[in-house]
Amino acid sequence: MFCLALTVVFVAACGDVTDSVEGAGSFERASAAINAVDLQRHIEALASDRMLGRAPATPGEERTVEYLVDQYRRIGLAPAGPDGYLQAVPLAEITGNSDMSLTLGEETLRYADDFVARTPRMVKQVELRDSELVFAGYGIVAPEYDWNDYAGVDWHGKTAVVLVNDPGFASGDPTLFNGRAMTYYGRWTYKFEEAARQGAAGLLIVHQTEPAAYGWDVVRNSNTGPQIYLASADGNAAAVMVEGWLQRTVAERLFTRAGHSLDQLQAAALDDGFQPVSLGQTADLTIQNTIREYDSYNVIGAIPGVGRTAEYVVYTAHWDHLGQDPSLQGDQIYNGAADNASGVAAMLEIARAHAALEPVPERSVLFAAVTAEESGLLGSLYFAQNPVVATRDLVAVLNMDIMLREGPEPVATVIGIGQSDLGVYADSAAQRQGRTVRPHPAPESGYFYRSDHFSLAKYGVPGLAYLNAGASETDYVRERYHKTGDEFDESWDLGGAVQDAQLFFDIGYRLATSDVFPAWRETSEFRAARAADGR
Repeated sequence: MFCLALTVVFVAACGDVTDSVEGAGSFERASAAINAVDLQRHIEALASDRMLGRAPATPGEERTVEYLVDQYRRIGLAPAGPDGYLQAVPLAEITGNSDMSLTLGEETLRYADDFVARTPRMVKQVELRDSELVFAGYGIVAPEYDWNDYAGVDWHGKTAVVLVNDPGFASGDPTLFNGRAMTYYGRWTYKFEEAARQGAAGLLIVHQTEPAAYGWDVVRNSNTGPQIYLASADGNAAAVMVEGWLQRTVAERLFTRAGHSLDQLQAAALDDGFQPVSLGQTADLTIQNTIREYDSYNVIGAIPGVGRTAEYVVYTAHWDHLGQDPSLQGDQIYNGAADNASGVAAMLEIARAHAALEPVPERSVLFAAVTAEESGLLGSLYFAQNPVVATRDLVAVLNMDIMLREGPEPVATVIGIGQSDLGVYADSAAQRQGRTVRPHPAPESGYFYRSDHFSLAKYGVPGLAYLNAGASETDYVRERYHKTGDEFDESWDLGGAVQDAQLFFDIGYRLATSDVFPAWRETSEFRAARAADGR
């Protein structure tokens, strides 16, 4: 926890979502001051070659954190971390040998082309030796659906082979899980967590582009080279030993050698009575690790409220990206202009708008630029597990991740509007702009579970996210996402980004001038966590 000592004049603020809010004129002036020139300035700075791709624990991090701290000071944010503006996040960088090979039955696979594998365990070497391969459907244990893909097997020493996403996506049945909209059970992070709980030695996910919502190049780029994990006192001994992905064509050959059809077993896995199937083959793999432990940093500042000062509206955006790859020919820097210099730029402009409000809203507003999102939401997860403000006092989290939409448009795409009462705030804010809101048009992609608000959602804090590459999103994912081509382009029309930053400023302002804690919907998987937190 932290305390902010500040002498203020108390001014009461209204607590609804309407236009009748004291200080509305100040709000309108502050909102209008969010502009494309300043957004561009931040994006260009954060995505410049000087930042070296903003990888944690590199000179790029040092320069990025220095830039953020300087901007926080200029804006007038109060330091809100355990160490001034900083919250140290203990990380372990584990780099597996790039000449590793995986043998499945009779076939030896090529690293990066056929498979990728890694270990979160902080040890010099891990080995799979004659590890029995067992197909475990979607790798899901969901009691509320009476679903257990691991049932009836002692998984000690075995390697599970599982499908990406969840049964609802594959079937399209709206009564199965959440239909085409991905649940957390469809996320690869969940699958590795569940394999560890089951005691499996390894887990191999069969990659498919459509249900994953990205191609093999994203899997390869994100999971080769140095991998970053939260460092635990036991060296992450509880984690599954080997985390890996297989190209679908590789999996098809594996299943054929076992006398099965991958398509047929994938269809069988849609039934809640599915039982794991031994593939009659074994996996052999050795990963030799180089380990480096270090601290990276979340950068946290706040604007204290007056009256309900212990209650906080939180804005988040991840500052990190993928750094450099010296093995590449030509451009070696992953600049991450859209992902996520654009989101950090928007958060900084929103912070500047909040700081300009007169009178100051009752509630405090917190701004957290978090690290290691690209490595599995690690900075925000550490923030949630080690909160500078108790999670029960966090009103909501508003997350900025990729703000590339060009030019104003009448519809705002907001992630999470169907999960909680925050959808009402988003709808009201959009109406004030003469717009409407919609959920992401590809709910099967599971965007709610793929950015930093999710770390706090798991601890019960309702959240919304802006994550939109605009009308050219498909082209962006194919051509630039997690590639060196994600660079700032002077031809960008940032009018749409301004409009959306103003939308999220409006949502945060209404929350900060309210006395209401938004609730999760009855059907949300996060409602129980909020109730356990006393809200």
